[in-house]
Amino acid sequence: METIKFGNVTFSYPLSDRKALDDISFEVEKSKFIVVCGKSGCGKTTLLKHMKKNLKPYGNFQGSVTYCGDEIEDLDDRRNAAEIGFVQQNPDNQIVTDKVWHELAFGLESLGCDTPKIRLRVAEMAAFFGIEKWFYQNVAELSGGQKQRVAIARALAMDPEVMLFDEPTSALDPEMVGEVLNVMKQLALEGMTMVVVTHEMGFAREAGDRILFMDEGVIAEENTPDELFNHPVNERTKSFLSKIL
Repeated sequence: METIKFGNVTFSYPLSDRKALDDISFEVEKSKFIVVCGKSGCGKTTLLKHMKKNLKPYGNFQGSVTYCGDEIEDLDDRRNAAEIGFVQQNPDNQIVTDKVWHELAFGLESLGCDTPKIRLRVAEMAAFFGIEKWFYQNVAELSGGQKQRVAIARALAMDPEVMLFDEPTSALDPEMVGEVLNVMKQLALEGMTMVVVTHEMGFAREAGDRILFMDEGVIAEENTPDELFNHPVNERTKSFLSKIL
């Protein structure tokens, strides 16, 4: 069974005549890495937020978005928090504690996990992401790339089934972009189910299993990276790629 499925989803924001999403249908299979790209304002972030219950935007919605066969909006809060991880664009918008170690433990504490489990998961994430050297530092002292790494580690500490990334490198200095992208490549190699909104086309081409190209609220083209970059069939896709490659 697919992990996430969109069925004929149409959405518009209140008081807007424009459809932010227009009859969207696609599936995210388990252990696949889906990249969503397109110019600013095409609906990428709106699409991604419909995959996370507490981030689903308010507006006029039609269609169906399911997670493992269940409607996203019907998931209980614990399952939504534990099984679907979300990393935002700006790392400063998702930091909630003062110390790195506490940030890593925060989600598990919120779920009521026992202390031994929290300590084990936090230690595992610290080792996996190579953040032991700044484990006890104040989060405010970290660079943007380090903060984003902590945000990803915190989400993964909860052992989610799927990770959603909303342009996680857009607020970072150029030298920090590679750091975060390398972490995401490693997750792809580990078989994590991921949906990533990004403008990093080199990364999308190298790491993605499938790419969704969005334009004006629709999926203009969906294909493998090789086919989409080398043999695009949609004129809007061709125009977009010609400007960035």
